Amino acid sequence: MPISNAAFVRSTLILLIAGMIALLGIVGTSLWLAGKVETYFSGFVEVREARRASSDLLSTLKDAETGQRGFVITGDAAFRAPYDDALRAVAEQRRAFIEKATAVPRYAARAEVVDRLVKEKLAELAETVEAVEEGRQADAIAQVKTDRGRVIMEQLRAELGAIMDDTDRQLQEGIADTLWSAGALQWTTVIGAIAIVGVLAGAAAVVAKYTRDIITARREVETLNTTLEQRVDERTEELIRANQEVQRFAYIVTHDLRAPLVNIMGFTSELQASLSAIQAYVLADGKVPSEDDVLEARRAAAEDLPEAIGFIRSSTKKMDGLINAILKISRDGRRELKIERVNLKALAEAGAAAVTHQVSESDGEIAIDDALPTVISDRLSLEQVFGNLFDNAIKYRSPERPLRISVSARNAGRNGVVVEFADNGRGIAAEDHERIFELFRRSGTQDKPGEGIGLAHVRSLMRNLGGDIVVRSELGQGTTFVLRLPPDLSKVVRSMQA
Repeated sequence: MPISNAAFVRSTLILLIAGMIALLGIVGTSLWLAGKVETYFSGFVEVREARRASSDLLSTLKDAETGQRGFVITGDAAFRAPYDDALRAVAEQRRAFIEKATAVPRYAARAEVVDRLVKEKLAELAETVEAVEEGRQADAIAQVKTDRGRVIMEQLRAELGAIMDDTDRQLQEGIADTLWSAGALQWTTVIGAIAIVGVLAGAAAVVAKYTRDIITARREVETLNTTLEQRVDERTEELIRANQEVQRFAYIVTHDLRAPLVNIMGFTSELQASLSAIQAYVLADGKVPSEDDVLEARRAAAEDLPEAIGFIRSSTKKMDGLINAILKISRDGRRELKIERVNLKALAEAGAAAVTHQVSESDGEIAIDDALPTVISDRLSLEQVFGNLFDNAIKYRSPERPLRISVSARNAGRNGVVVEFADNGRGIAAEDHERIFELFRRSGTQDKPGEGIGLAHVRSLMRNLGGDIVVRSELGQGTTFVLRLPPDLSKVVRSMQA
């Protein structure tokens, strides 16, 4: 079904709104996920810095302890340099650790504990180193053996290890959250892209259908414009033909009706003359009429009056027949057509059955083509047409050969359905091919009864059905009446009313 302008606008607005919602959804989700990734990344950096600071501090303390142990045990100044370097590094690492650890609220408490333990460890290291420098190496070794420094170091390892373990866990969770956010962002982008592509495809389909409908409508308009002139010519030709038929009908009616009137007027004069002779005899007023008056009166009563009355009666009868024929055609033209499905084969078989006995008298036959189609038309009119053509074939059959009647049909495309009634009768002269369809006109030898209205009536019926009838015939060779019918009379009626 063609899409209307309102439907096109409505569909376009719906698709635009859907596309806008999809786009806003992609943008909003992307911004939200980007914010989460940024948050994860910031926390990731802080935790990573706290871990690195913890690791660096622990490593530096180990270096300081190693230098201190070597110096205490050996008393060699070569071990003092690593110790001093480690002390300087510890100071720097301590400040960095406090800064990075306190930046993460969950590590602030442990940072205070670690800072206290670092102070204790540094004090323990300094005491042993000073004892060695003062020459009290034995006291320094004894102090180391007390395990005080080891205990502090174990506590530092525990506190800093806990921080590093927690940061490792936090880093893993942060990486997992970041990967999830990245995946969600990817799927959001994919789903949004699919939605937008779907919206675009829907819009393209609506536009394509609307465009096709416009192209189809344009082609129909072009076709109508192309055929308009032809249709106008056909309608003009039909109007000209109808006008000519009206003029010819008016001439025939006035001519054929005038002839009986002239006869009536002429024989009325005869009646008047005869009446004068009779009046001279009857109204003699006591006078004895002459022998000539008596003879004239008797001749008028015996011959002239009956002859005039007979001619007047026959003329009025002819006028009555002509008028009845005109009324019949007029009534058929005014009758409302009953449009229905009509099987032409069944109709032809019914018409043939009505005349089968007459055809059999001359050893004749009727052949009806199985290809006769079904049309949508007026059944009564077609029954009258078929019946008249069968009657004509029998009435004007040739006495020299058995009668053969055939009824066939073919599809004539734009010209509709063509039905042909063919017989091998007398035939019709070429100059009478159009005359036989005129009212009160007949052709050939007038040895059959009729008033010349049958074929005029048939043509009138056919044209009322949107079709026509023509004849092909040669004298002595038979006659073929060609009927052209529209396959659907209802379309013709709508076209005429449009």
